[in-house]
Amino acid sequence: MLTQALDVVTTAGVLYIVAVGLLLVFGVLKIINLAHGAFLALGAYAAVIVTWLGWNPWTALLVAPAIGVGLAALIEWWLLRPIYVRPLDTILATWGLNIVLVQVITLYFGREIQFARSPIERAITIGGAKYSQYRLVLLLIALGLGVLVWTVLRLTQIGMVARAVIMNEELAQALGVNTRLVRFTTFCMGAGLASLAGALITPLLSVHPNLGLPWLINSFMLVLVAGVSLGNLALAALTLGGAQVLVSSYGNPVLGSLTIVVLAVIILRFRAITI
Repeated sequence: MLTQALDVVTTAGVLYIVAVGLLLVFGVLKIINLAHGAFLALGAYAAVIVTWLGWNPWTALLVAPAIGVGLAALIEWWLLRPIYVRPLDTILATWGLNIVLVQVITLYFGREIQFARSPIERAITIGGAKYSQYRLVLLLIALGLGVLVWTVLRLTQIGMVARAVIMNEELAQALGVNTRLVRFTTFCMGAGLASLAGALITPLLSVHPNLGLPWLINSFMLVLVAGVSLGNLALAALTLGGAQVLVSSYGNPVLGSLTIVVLAVIILRFRAITI
């Protein structure tokens, strides 16, 4: 029972880590970045390369977001900046970008399954049961990441500007806010967080070019349910992620993988009815 409870909260933490970058981009830019999964895969392969080179596995947490931010800066400037005013085009562009990045990864690394070394390979005994210490560390990282993003948005100048854009972009622009810089910074931060998430979750799973797709779908559903609230995202990750763990444990793992999508659709449906 204790192990299952730990699975619920740590799964929620992992989902939060994966989805927070997507929520940030959605909240400020008003677009769903469908390349989120590809940036996640880039972070995962950054962790694989760190393992190949024999570096300390924690190094991947610096390498992955650096790659994500650098590539995102180029993409935002060259691809997205001219089409922000056309939301449908941005969705199509980011999905096309996702396909291109996945194919580039496939060309370089192949379709073979890869693995990355975990920074913490020990188990810890809690209440007489052994549990992965790394999953518990991921939960702490999720909490720290949530506090960090909240602090940036609430207590810093760039966060105040970003919140002004979220609430009313036209008014913010009329007041002299450089919305172009806000968009650039936000997209880079979202991509960096996605790549960081990829490096963090890699020790928990096998790495292949399409690993980002299921995480993108779950993150997309969590963001739709949560809106632009970090607190709501945490609640959605705990509720829907917990349901996924329970369905997988007591039912069928295949059904468990669909739990977040199904529950999110039900929630959105009932929300539409009440509105």
